[in-house]
Amino acid sequence: MKITDRHKFILDKVLKEGTVSVVDLSEELKVSAVTIRKDLKFLEEKKLLFRAHGSASHFDPYVNDSPVNIKERIHVDEKRQIAQKAVEFIKPEDSIIIASGTTVLEVARAIDPYTKLTVLTAALNVAESLLGHKDLEIVMLGGVVRKSSFSAVGPYAEKMLNDFACNKLFLGVDGIDLEFGLTTTNMLEAHLNQKMIKAAQRIIVVADSSKFGRKGFGKICDIDAVDIIITDSGISSAFVKKIEEAGVKLIVA
Repeated sequence: MKITDRHKFILDKVLKEGTVSVVDLSEELKVSAVTIRKDLKFLEEKKLLFRAHGSASHFDPYVNDSPVNIKERIHVDEKRQIAQKAVEFIKPEDSIIIASGTTVLEVARAIDPYTKLTVLTAALNVAESLLGHKDLEIVMLGGVVRKSSFSAVGPYAEKMLNDFACNKLFLGVDGIDLEFGLTTTNMLEAHLNQKMIKAAQRIIVVADSSKFGRKGFGKICDIDAVDIIITDSGISSAFVKKIEEAGVKLIVA
């Protein structure tokens, strides 16, 4: 195969699957990993893709922290569809944790106002959205408020979680990388999410398809540490296959 044909093959695969690995490209094209890395370096210099450790993607794989009021305006329909699917897992008398983020905020907004629940959260906007639910009890975690996420973080919130055991956790993330795992952009928020995972019996991740193949600064957990991931139809077939191979139930809203 000519080098130009190889480059076209790589770009087509990246656009189709979102993220591709050096190992897979090497096997498919029957060339060395060194050759593939040179190809990826060349294509990145042409601003046609982004390289990461052992892989390449058509978008920047590293996530920057953005204010929640900006995130709320992105992928709105997808987040609402995901939320409608997520609330199907909420049953009367459940004690649930709702983490922070714009997708879990949509989950909170989608909860039936007449369902009797206990909701534990560190997110101010989540708590505010539930204030009108007369049969729902809200338990707020305290701590230092992150203004970009409207959420409390830190040791006080983490210590409170030691006293609770909940049925389910609805967790939003900034990135889902098949090797690195689930991430968020803030170290303290990642650590609080880890504590939430320990306090819940079932972990349900809600994330639109743009989060796949991306990484935030703070690691929350490996992919196989969660039970269910709910996303939208924009997820690539390659991600679907690998997530299911990891033993995680994937639901496309």
